[in-house]
Amino acid sequence: MRVTTGRLRGRRILVPPGREVRPTTDHARRAIFDILACDRPRLVGARFLDVFAGSGAVGLEAWSRGAARVMLMENGRTALAALRHNLRDLPREAAIELRVADATRPGPAPHPFDIIFLDPPYRSGLAVPALEALAAGGWLAPEARVVVELAKTEDLPELTGFAVEDIRRYGAAKFVFLRRLAPARPAAPDRGRVASRVDAASG
Repeated sequence: MRVTTGRLRGRRILVPPGREVRPTTDHARRAIFDILACDRPRLVGARFLDVFAGSGAVGLEAWSRGAARVMLMENGRTALAALRHNLRDLPREAAIELRVADATRPGPAPHPFDIIFLDPPYRSGLAVPALEALAAGGWLAPEARVVVELAKTEDLPELTGFAVEDIRRYGAAKFVFLRRLAPARPAAPDRGRVASRVDAASG
């Protein structure tokens, strides 16, 4: 497995044996990032969060393609060993950070992220609690874009505060593109009606 495009193009990515780490395929990564490059927030210059990062392939691809900062969130022992190997000998300018944390209990964010990629174990039911915890912890920028990878036959329950923008399928995987909805603003009072009530009370 390799980084497909950009500053790290061709860089090898170690994937450990076993079932704990199931990396997003090169074909799917290429397709997903081609989509992310064409809509707001733009990938170039964005803060990118790779949750359930596994081997780190998605996060490395994000920085390679122009993300300003990348954070990889993982806590699996086998995955962390591969991640640390894959982060060795990066260019000095590579703004890629590893955070060892449970995605369902990530703690407060160092700053909000513009694009978030979640790849929980298939059929684990962790996508929703992880995304809710990230939102509560301040990890998502207003109107952040979120991509959730699921098994092809798996469905993502409806999430309050998010809108589904697109669904793509590549091989055995399904990718759900979500947009965080901006909080509804309280309606401004009708000045005319307020004035009328004040006049009536005065009379």
